[in-house]
Amino acid sequence: MTRLPTTTTPLAATGVCALVRLAVLCVGPDGDVSYWNRGAEELFGHRWEGVFGRPAAGLLPHTAGRHPGEQDALEVLDDLTRSAWAGALPTTDRDGGVKDVVWWSYRIMEPAGRSLLVIAANARPLRDTGPRLALGDHLLPYTADGTTARGAVRITPRLAPVADPAHAEHLTGRLGSVLPRVSAGRLDRIVRQIVPLGYPAVEVDGTVLLPVLPEEYGTTVAPDPVNPATGRTARPTRPAPHPELLPGPRADVPAPAPVPAATTPGPSLAPGHVLDEQLALLRETGAKVGTTLDLETTARELCAVTVPRFADFAAVLVVDQLFSDTEPPKDDLSGDTIIARRVAVAHTDTTPGAWAAALPEGELIPLPADSTPRLGEPLLVPVIDPALARDIALDLGVPGLGPLLPERSMVVVPLTARGTVLGRMCFLRHPGRRPFDAKDAATAAEVAARGAVHLDNARLHRLESRAAATLQRSMMPTRPPRIPGVRIAHHYMPGDRQAQVGGDWFDAIQLPGGRVALIVGDVMGHGLLSAAVMGQFRTSVITMAALDLPPAQLLRHLDNLAHRLGAEHLATCVYAVYDPIHRSLTLANAGHIPPVLARHDGRSELLQIPKGAPIGVGGVPFETVEIPVPDGSWLVLCTDGLVEVRGQGIDAGLAALCSNVIEPQQTPEDVCEQILSRVHSDDRRDDVALLVANFQGIPSEDVAEWRLAMDLSDVRRARALTREQLARWGLHGLSDLTELLVSELVTNALRVASHEVSLRLMRVGKLLVEVSDDDHNLPQLRRADADDEEGRGLALVSNLSRRWGTSRKAVGKVVWFELALPG
Repeated sequence: MTRLPTTTTPLAATGVCALVRLAVLCVGPDGDVSYWNRGAEELFGHRWEGVFGRPAAGLLPHTAGRHPGEQDALEVLDDLTRSAWAGALPTTDRDGGVKDVVWWSYRIMEPAGRSLLVIAANARPLRDTGPRLALGDHLLPYTADGTTARGAVRITPRLAPVADPAHAEHLTGRLGSVLPRVSAGRLDRIVRQIVPLGYPAVEVDGTVLLPVLPEEYGTTVAPDPVNPATGRTARPTRPAPHPELLPGPRADVPAPAPVPAATTPGPSLAPGHVLDEQLALLRETGAKVGTTLDLETTARELCAVTVPRFADFAAVLVVDQLFSDTEPPKDDLSGDTIIARRVAVAHTDTTPGAWAAALPEGELIPLPADSTPRLGEPLLVPVIDPALARDIALDLGVPGLGPLLPERSMVVVPLTARGTVLGRMCFLRHPGRRPFDAKDAATAAEVAARGAVHLDNARLHRLESRAAATLQRSMMPTRPPRIPGVRIAHHYMPGDRQAQVGGDWFDAIQLPGGRVALIVGDVMGHGLLSAAVMGQFRTSVITMAALDLPPAQLLRHLDNLAHRLGAEHLATCVYAVYDPIHRSLTLANAGHIPPVLARHDGRSELLQIPKGAPIGVGGVPFETVEIPVPDGSWLVLCTDGLVEVRGQGIDAGLAALCSNVIEPQQTPEDVCEQILSRVHSDDRRDDVALLVANFQGIPSEDVAEWRLAMDLSDVRRARALTREQLARWGLHGLSDLTELLVSELVTNALRVASHEVSLRLMRVGKLLVEVSDDDHNLPQLRRADADDEEGRGLALVSNLSRRWGTSRKAVGKVVWFELALPG
């Protein structure tokens, strides 16, 4: 650390001052930060909200020569033995980077009693190119290249009194613009305490002593001289007085108007022409942006309409969490991090490789929530200083952009719609083109605001589509069930490609006895309403299928339910039950197109079953038809959206569906794809539901069934039959456990049954055991106390079997359990 005494040389009233971006902060008597301006945010990286009211100790670690126990920068400055101090003190910022900082500190009474007032500046740009100079309120011109011939400038911070009272009043008035925002009286007291202690100043190369003024709060600045040979300003590498942050509409700023639509870089146009071009740009934005509800397309349209008319580069950055279909990983994000995604880029550079490498489309960019500039704040930098280009690129979250920024003009505006900040849009102009000004920034904000509405429409459409798709998926089976004796595949496509939902549904439900119920239905209408009605019908079918009702009886109950739900709830449906043991198919139809049966010998036919009336019509009987289905047969169930052909009747589509397209060696998934490819038309307007089932049956040698006598003594016979059958199958290892569980279920059934109890064993990739009786009351699993003599049978079944359950039949019930086969 270097400590320098206050210089005794007074500042002359020459009017020449050094313009420096100043960070100002205050530490109160309690050691807490009481003031922290925007310059401090930019220099040290800490937001005002994160430091205000918190201890200053440890906030800015001192790096040069640091050893254990050494104080940090603010602790060094907060020395009660000194009333004022100036010097250099390197510190570490929030991100761990070393900052070369010059300081001026004052021990004052305002604000909050005995406080420490600290003024700081980044020394790196001062040492690299020297401070920016002003004569009164006018900038002094630089040399044509804007650099010094000797290289680095030696800058030394000083405290100096002001000899001329009028000059002192002018300087302190300008300095007051960055001091704590307190009442006028308190601010006057602060200034009166600072002046006797010495005005902040810098000594340049050990010779010239200049008072320091805040660059970002300069008032009137004279225009830069123009080089006649090049038509460019004489200071191409110097920034404007401040990267002006535009807080929004102000009373002294005209209404937003677009900038001139210059197709090639060139001089500014006449004011009237500029206004015309601004209006033309807004009209073109309204006409060419938002032609679709696709996010990427809308973002590219927004870039295309502004390049090269308004800027030479444009990029759209959105908050990925608002547009992503998936939630971000929780372990990769913290609460103060925003993930942004660059969705579109447009530029006019002849060497696009550099831009594509630095700014690839689709790149995810983590941004701190307190990054500067924040997403919701506009930013205008008329000319980017090469010394600041790297820092600006880091603030934008794109370090690779640093080499491309020097000498360009930049505007960053937020994309805000309906109160939500969706992201931001960045514009750049080449050095040879007129730099952006405040009116251009207002124009950019207006273009971005109009584009943001279309981006938000795309976002809302995506949210609605995702919600609708989630609703549809939640009401449809995700994958076919694995049921012994049958292989199943299904496919669904909504007719409304915008809503992505519809009223078609299908299902496959396992029933007692190894049977399976196959259902395809079609609710009349499209969209969310049809999907909601479909969900109610599908849930009802699943519930009634568990009762093992005959197909016609189930459709009758579903029709009654539709009347209770509302007269507008109409649907067609086919309900079929396949029995793999008896090789039979039982069907009933409610106004639906009949299914197709492709037999094992290659013949396909449209099943002639009574058509019935749609669900919800009422007054029409439903009939059940039973047909034999040999092993190797295929059943194809579909909705009319698959077979309707434009300009033709449904019969033409059904005839195509019945053609011989199924081969024995195919899988159900292959059959689905083949049917869709041969029959389905891209110009469809209706939902499509397709279910394909290949019947394989269960071999008779894998099924054993007995009817038991209505006597508890027959429990012994049930155990013996089970033991003998397992021995035939070579399942000796399951004998003891199976006999125990069969004994418990048969005993329970004989106690409640009236006329019939049966036992069935099936070897279908597992051991499935069913005990049926004619009592409709389902048994309940309950806890048995230590002295209870009953109630442990189902507990044994539940704990010792892999799966178990109960279901009702048309008459009585079935209790079943599964055991895994050895090996």
